[in-house]
Amino acid sequence: MITRPLTQMDDQIMSPENLTALIGFAFVMSVSPGPGNFLLLASGANFGIARTIPLILGISSGFLSMVFVVGLGLGEILERFPMAQDALRVICFGYILWLAYKISQIRSLETKDQTTAQPIGFVQAAMLQLLNPKAWTVALIVTVTYTAPSAGIKGLLVMIAVFALVNIPSISSWALFGAAMRSFISQGNRTRIFNIIMAVLLVASMAPMLLPI
Repeated sequence: MITRPLTQMDDQIMSPENLTALIGFAFVMSVSPGPGNFLLLASGANFGIARTIPLILGISSGFLSMVFVVGLGLGEILERFPMAQDALRVICFGYILWLAYKISQIRSLETKDQTTAQPIGFVQAAMLQLLNPKAWTVALIVTVTYTAPSAGIKGLLVMIAVFALVNIPSISSWALFGAAMRSFISQGNRTRIFNIIMAVLLVASMAPMLLPI
């Protein structure tokens, strides 16, 4: 059972110590390799940063929405029904396989085939987060650890705002790195090879999710 740190102060929305810890936690969780960041890298390389913005916002909004509903009590419900987490795990893995297939089918940056050359949108990105049981677990940890008991919904919203300020620039760095690779992968069959590699990495990054939480 997750408990609140004894150092957390009940008479303020967030202590300076917890604010610093939250910023560090948000940065590490946001910038570390994972399904969302691999998608951003692939999207930045294939479509550029401008067309990847909906994906960035979808990934961030999906997770922050989870934090909000967990803060309102949904996290306790998920803890009581482990079968729901198992179902999410299977559905999410299937969804990842579908996204990986779409990425692997992109053969050229100049393709006119919109069925394979369309960037992942806001809703698709948010759904990826909402179906990921690991993300729900992280949302529960963040909510319980970094929100003062007496702060109520105001404290929850402040915590979400701080996380967003760190999360969005951090995950955007993956898309920017991908965009910087566009001129390199556009030559010869490098686009095809790059996208196959990204599809494999995307599926492989979900391996920890298949293990019990």
